[in-house]
This record gives sequence, C-alpha cells and structure tokens, in this order.
Amino acid sequence: MNWIELGLVLTALVMALCCPTLGSNWFAKFERMFGSLAERQLLSVLVVGFGAIAARVTVLPILPVPQPYVTDEFSQLLLADTLLQGRLANPTHPMWIHFETPQVIMHPTYASMYPPAQGVFLALGRAIGGHPFVGVLISLGFMCAALCWMLQGWMAPGWALLGGFLAVMHFAVFSYWANSYWGAPVAAAGGALVLGALPRIIERTHWISAIVMGLGLAVLANSRPYEGFVLALPVALMFFAWLFKQRGTMLRTSIRCMVVPLVLVVLVCAIVTGYYCWRVTGNALRMPQQLNRDTYAVAPYFLWQHPRPIPAYRNEAMRQLYIDYELGIYDDTRSLSKLIALWMIRSVSFLLFYLGPALGLPLIMAVAVLPYGFRWDSIQWPTRFFLLASATSIAGLGVEVFFSPHYAAPMTCLILALVLSAMRQVRKWQWHGKPVGLFLTRAVPLICVLMLLLRAVAPALRFSSSANQFWTAYNAKPVKSPGICIESKLQSQPGDQLAIVKYDSSGASTPQPGWVYNKANIDQAKIVWAWDMGPAENRELIGYFHNRRVWLVETNDKPPQVSPYPIR
Repeated sequence: MNWIELGLVLTALVMALCCPTLGSNWFAKFERMFGSLAERQLLSVLVVGFGAIAARVTVLPILPVPQPYVTDEFSQLLLADTLLQGRLANPTHPMWIHFETPQVIMHPTYASMYPPAQGVFLALGRAIGGHPFVGVLISLGFMCAALCWMLQGWMAPGWALLGGFLAVMHFAVFSYWANSYWGAPVAAAGGALVLGALPRIIERTHWISAIVMGLGLAVLANSRPYEGFVLALPVALMFFAWLFKQRGTMLRTSIRCMVVPLVLVVLVCAIVTGYYCWRVTGNALRMPQQLNRDTYAVAPYFLWQHPRPIPAYRNEAMRQLYIDYELGIYDDTRSLSKLIALWMIRSVSFLLFYLGPALGLPLIMAVAVLPYGFRWDSIQWPTRFFLLASATSIAGLGVEVFFSPHYAAPMTCLILALVLSAMRQVRKWQWHGKPVGLFLTRAVPLICVLMLLLRAVAPALRFSSSANQFWTAYNAKPVKSPGICIESKLQSQPGDQLAIVKYDSSGASTPQPGWVYNKANIDQAKIVWAWDMGPAENRELIGYFHNRRVWLVETNDKPPQVSPYPIR
C-alpha cells in the first residue's frame, strides 16, 4: 500500500505541474461547503468525533472486531475487568505462581501493570455496549474530536476541520490503533487537550481552558506518563513565559482565572492517581509499571540505565520475553553502529505510520519552496513552537530502549499541526504563475480518500494490504489469536474448565501471543488458564480446581492443539 500511496503522490506532482487548474471549480464549490461547516466549531468537533466512530464501524465487514493478541492487550483487558468488578486491584490468588504472566502484577495485588486511562475506556465500552471494542470506538472518536478542537485553537476553522478529517482517515479506520486494545488514541487525545488549551489560555478566553489542560495532563499521566511528561515540558515553558510577562492587574487575573484552576485540577488528579497506585502497589508514589519491571524485567527503559539482575522465572514465556526479546534489544543499543541502525529503522517506522507519502508531501514541499535567504525568525511563532516541541518529543523517544509508533501518540497533535502549517504555506506557492501549490494541497486529502477506498476493496481484489515490518495507516489486518480460538472451543463445553498451557518458544526471537491471562475473579471464571509447571505442581493446581474439567494446550503444534489433560 505504501508504494500505491507513493505512486498517487508522484502522479499528483506531475498533474500539479502540467494541469494545476484541473477540477478547480469542483474543489472551490466543495471548499465553500466545507468552510460553512468549519465556521460552526462545536458542530465541527462533533462531526469529526462521531465520523471517526462511524468510519470504523462501516469497515467492520472488512476489518472485524479484533481479538486481543499481544500481551499488553490482555493486561489492559484485565484492568477493564477489574474496574467493572468495582475494584482497582484484585487480591493475590493462592495459586498465583501458576498464573504469572507478562505485564501483570501478582504481588501485593493481582492487577495490570498499566496506568488506568485505557482500562477506563475499555470498561466503559463493556458497560455501554457489552464489548471492550466499544471502548476503542469511543476512544477513537474522543481522539479525533480532541485533535480538531486543538487545531481550532491554533489556526483557522477550515484548516482545523481538515486536520480532524485527516486524523479520521489516517488513524481511525485501517491503522492498528483502530484494531487493537493498546490505547494509543487515549494518549493522543490527552496530548491534543493539553496543546489545544495552551493558545486559549494565552488568549485568556476562559478558565475552562485551564481545566481542560489539567485534564489533558491527567490523561497523559495515566496513559503514557513518560512521553506525556516530555510533551508537557515545552508547554510548561510557553505557559510560564506567558505568565511572567503579565503585570499588575493582568497578572492577578491570570493567576486567579488560569493558574489556580489548573493547579487544582492537577492536584486532584495527582491525588486520584496516587490513590490508584496505593491500592495496586501499596505505595502512592510507586506506579504499578515500576513494580512489575522491578520484579520481572532485566532490560531498562532508558539507554543510560544498566540491566537488573536476572530473576528466577517460573515459566518459559516470561524468560523469553524479558531475556531473549527485551534484553536482546537492549544489547543492540550498547553498540553505536547498531544503535544508529536502530534509530534509522525506528525513524522509518515513525514516518511511515504518522505521515506516509501523502502527509509527508506537504512537509517536503514546504521545505522545497522556501525562499532564498530564509531565516528562522521568518517562521510564524506557532510553527516554531510546533517544531521545537516536536524536536523535544523526538529526543525523548530517542533515549528509550524500546519503541513502537504508539509510544509517540501524545505528539500526534504536533505532527498534524505541522502538516497543516506546511499545507498552508505550500497552498500559496506558484510556479511560473501556475497555482501548483493549491493543486497539491487539494490533492493530499483526495489521496487519503483514495487510499481508504483502495484498502477497502483490497480483500475483494485479493490484494495484500499488510506489511511485515512497519505499521502504516492502512495495513492493519484481521487479528486471529490462537488462544481466543481455543477459548471459544472450551466455552462451548459444559461446566467450568481449566486449561494448562504447555509453552514452547521454539527458539523464536519474539514473544508468542498471550496465552495465560485470566479474569479479575479467577475462581469464578468459566475458563482458568495456567502454565504447565510439571506433574507435581500441576497436581496441586488440579486439586485446587477439583471441580473443573482439565485440558492440555500445546502451543508448539501448528495450529495449537487442546486435548484432555492426562491425569496420572
């Protein structure tokens, strides 16, 4: 799909040079209607938000409700299930050593290691629609609406509405954000709330802007804390730079109407977050993720840190994730040549997912058409701020040992703002008196629409839209988790079931799908999943669950097989 998108971009470039007025009357008429909607800013935000939900629902026949696959997703679902039980954490199970699994805490409580923001949305989805994917849909609408609202604070309504629809097409339909339970849309929405509140605070529009910024910071702290903190740094500098310029009555008004509400919201959110940490870890200042990493992980999160001592792992899945996979990545960062190669691969992954050829075109053209003698101070201050804030976030990502595109979710608003700023600049460019820039900016959203249509018909044409290495905006594919398939079979059995998983990594360099993940109330679940820990330990587990039918799941079979457990 990337090559098709690149081909469309190159075609647009040729057409812009040869026939830049092609379709201009049609585009002008559409832009007038578009502008009428954009002027109604609240309606625009609602249209974008509900449009994101509608777009993802529309493609369900092509990209059905996803099954959880990655260990992180099962952990998030455990968090949602725990919240629906009316708890923040669960008591440690007496047979907990059979249930140890990545991304989950077993002591002093049984809980997900992740902050609660994504779990709240998944729980909301189950409460409203009976399935956690409804929560994913809500988060997609929340993200796109927040991005549109953020852009309205920085640029003209028409550009903001265009940015909202670009977000819908790029992130909310065929990307893995819309096809997983990882939670990137929540973090992206948090970043948009913070960035959108900043210009409104500076313009002193209303104290509500300060509350929105505080809530955005709370969302970031409870979704992607580190990346959210990095994003908040330039915002804080801009905020204090504005505050220190105030004098006399203006200063007192700013403190009363902006600073005080912001501080109060942040303080309340900090107390709530601390309470959550206390209930899970026993320490209000220790995050569940810290506890989990200190217990199981060897590789650190940051390049300057050193590995921890290797703990005694009780099952192969834990050892494979933390030693074979994570420690292997960390070891690659110890070599400068490998680290540079790793940064290059991650840069390509970042650019392909967040920009791709279509959204990358305006940025390239904006640089290409810069006038001779161009200076930094010639750039408008909002664009300078976007560039500096983006550089800060990218630098923060660069010192992390691990990376996936959703790690950068908080800076989605910055990327989108830079694309639109570039489009505004390119739109004015003419070549030999021809409106080449105008044609190119009109072509960008058209290419995005065409890519959605091509991706939608790809299954019918038996055209593969997946990529082996990099995530893009259009290459998410239906997820089929082998564990979920076996779970469906066991669900059809009468009575309660106990599935003992015999895990075999088979020398794989990356972890297998999540296998042993249980509900918040393990004893009350119809199916309990446990690791095969040898005959003696298994007998102890079977004795505890004496009223359940016992199965053996062998993951090294292709496909994995389930059969009655041979009780001796």
